[in-house]
Amino acid sequence: MAKPSSFPAGISSPANLKELFMRFAPVAAALSLFLATTASVTSASDRAPDPRAAQLIALGQTALENGDTQGAIDAFESAFAVDPSYTPIFLQLAEAARQDGLQGKAIAYYREALQRDPDNFAAISGEGEALVERGAVEKAQRNLSRLESLCGSSCPETMALQQRIAAGPPARLAVETMGDSGDESAVTN
Repeated sequence: MAKPSSFPAGISSPANLKELFMRFAPVAAALSLFLATTASVTSASDRAPDPRAAQLIALGQTALENGDTQGAIDAFESAFAVDPSYTPIFLQLAEAARQDGLQGKAIAYYREALQRDPDNFAAISGEGEALVERGAVEKAQRNLSRLESLCGSSCPETMALQQRIAAGPPARLAVETMGDSGDESAVTN
């Protein structure tokens, strides 16, 4: 008669148990690391800023409302130095840069926010608006398509970008573009 085994079916000895453990332990460790990382990334985006950074952000917003774009940029950059992991600071920096006429810098800030949070509706819309302000309407259309697929045509960010695209690039850009395509024979050597 067969002696009853205390091991699960298919495992007849401690050596087989060790082999089973060694076979699946790396996969289990990788899976648990992935789940822990995913959980920490998704929860990190919903957190409040450091209290000192929050004060600086409020100071920057006040400066921006009063038309002091450089003061706002300084406050937002200081807030970023205090709490570099708080992604919404990039949106504030981008808005201040746009109001200061620095659309290229604003686009860089929006792209940094999108690297941290690829589905950030405000960053997608803001980048699209800055692209229109630079005259890159076709690229802004891509942002609009992405927004429509993520949040639909009735979300505020989509509607804001639609309005900006419909308005077209600023008049000064249209005049500069027309002047650039003018007669090159007017240039003297």
